[in-house]
Amino acid sequence: MEITRLFDYLDFQAHNRGHEPFLSAKVQVVNGKEWKQYTFKEVQEMVNRVSAGLLNLGVKKDDKIALIATNCPEWNFIDLGVQQIGAVCVPMYPTISQNDYEFIFNDAEIVYAFVGDRSILDRVLPLENLVPSLKGIYTFEQISGQKHYLTALPDVADLEVIQERKTQVSPQDLATIIYTSGTTGNPKGVMLTHNNLVSNLKAIQSLLPFMPGKKSLSFLPLCHSFERIVFYAYLSNAIHIHYAESLETIGENLKEVQPYCFTTVPRLLEKVYEKIMEKGHQLEGFKKKLFFWAVKLGLQFELNKNMGWWYNLQLSIARKLIFSKWQEALGGEVEFIVTGAAAFQPRLAKLFTAAGISIIEGYGLTETSPVLSVNRLEIENRAIGTVGMPIPGVEIKLAADGEILAKGPNIMRGYYKRQDLTDEVIDSDGWFHTGDIGEWIEGRFLKITDRKKELFKTSGGKYIAPQVLENKFKESPYIEQIMIVGESEKYVAALIVPSFLNLKEWAKNEGLTLQDNHQIVNNDKIKALLNAEIENYNQHFGKWEQVKKFTLLAQEWSIDTGELTPTMKLKRKIIMTKYQPHIQNLYAGD
Repeated sequence: MEITRLFDYLDFQAHNRGHEPFLSAKVQVVNGKEWKQYTFKEVQEMVNRVSAGLLNLGVKKDDKIALIATNCPEWNFIDLGVQQIGAVCVPMYPTISQNDYEFIFNDAEIVYAFVGDRSILDRVLPLENLVPSLKGIYTFEQISGQKHYLTALPDVADLEVIQERKTQVSPQDLATIIYTSGTTGNPKGVMLTHNNLVSNLKAIQSLLPFMPGKKSLSFLPLCHSFERIVFYAYLSNAIHIHYAESLETIGENLKEVQPYCFTTVPRLLEKVYEKIMEKGHQLEGFKKKLFFWAVKLGLQFELNKNMGWWYNLQLSIARKLIFSKWQEALGGEVEFIVTGAAAFQPRLAKLFTAAGISIIEGYGLTETSPVLSVNRLEIENRAIGTVGMPIPGVEIKLAADGEILAKGPNIMRGYYKRQDLTDEVIDSDGWFHTGDIGEWIEGRFLKITDRKKELFKTSGGKYIAPQVLENKFKESPYIEQIMIVGESEKYVAALIVPSFLNLKEWAKNEGLTLQDNHQIVNNDKIKALLNAEIENYNQHFGKWEQVKKFTLLAQEWSIDTGELTPTMKLKRKIIMTKYQPHIQNLYAGD
């Protein structure tokens, strides 16, 4: 069968692999939790029931349906059930502000909303009186006095009626509107058609070795375009998806599921690395020496370069004695990990690759459905520190100022109700302006160097690319997070969240007793150590770019405390506002 719409993939798999497992998630039972499994056929039955239920509620083609929940099979039932009848799924993060919910619901004219649990419901319920188009809210969790989503679904769907509605859905019809949280102003609704997403899927399929029947673990939010396209890729390749219980249980779930692959963002891989290093520091004697010998060896690794027989022999020993345990921590069966949404530290990419764990870094935006480029699994088509080569069917070029421009069938239809904003990013020749600055490595690998809007000038008129500096300084084992500042100032400075784990170990070796994070960031020896690290990495930059002053912060930046986006990018404006007194002190008296 020809596949031109997202739900066609489900029809194909239900017909060909109906009784094979597709979705699994933990559910509460008498003695704790256990995995509940759905076959392709069972998922199709639930999706058809959702379509039938929505039709019974009077949902029409192009109506907008809100979906707000953490990852679970019910999320997919609603998503595909909405698409089958030509309605439009509008997913949202469970963590956005009340104002953003109100804006999106009214802007999209949401007709019905499906939400996960009590915490989300409490934030959405007030919208019943604020959104004229909203007719009802249904929950996935059983909540007293609230409509459960199953109550809206018939026991058996009328397949003839659903099939008729499916035939009316064109590849050019909208499949979803994904609202992106801009750094300023209200969120923008990115309109993606079935053709946008299917074209992206077909390109990805030709590049990554997805194997039918293999298992994956999913924990990035499905409402984000990255994990959303990955879900469809798993569906199209008959991968058995397991939803992690939470971010806190990923380690435990990896060991249970033993996945073949998974997707992540760099920050979570950095956390995995930190936990591995923490265990290494706890070792003693010869075992500890052996561990750090292997790490040092791994950091010397170079992709696509023969390191010589002596290095290769040592690496094979390190893989057998040390790195095999790293593999076990990821379940023991991982063939590759795909990462995106932010830059991944090259030193960690080297280390994981040396350990036999292939990290595939890619790049894209919500507006591009989302993948534009990706490294390949074959070593010769991979370059550490880059986001790989353009995917088939997508053209990428660099503008005169280095901005990355893209063209292809995956480029969004536009921003919902905002032709003015659409015209700002898609030019008259159809090129989408990403807002990212890049360069070509070896003439074929794309490297992201910065965000165009994040470039700033010092008072001396010199341009500063903060991401370039930040990515370099984060190579220090003592720097966890960093944000470069200095717009319109005489020199560049930095806000630094140090690696408390590594600093505690360093302090212990130095005979220092430091009780908490505040004592660490205020200790003179710690400050001297960080100053030496800054001076070391400053050598890689011109004098006008070098960090002249820094301040150490005692609290890590996170999604919960508001400094990071859901994909763990820095919210620069919020950090600037929150730490304004610290920034002022960096320039006091100048």
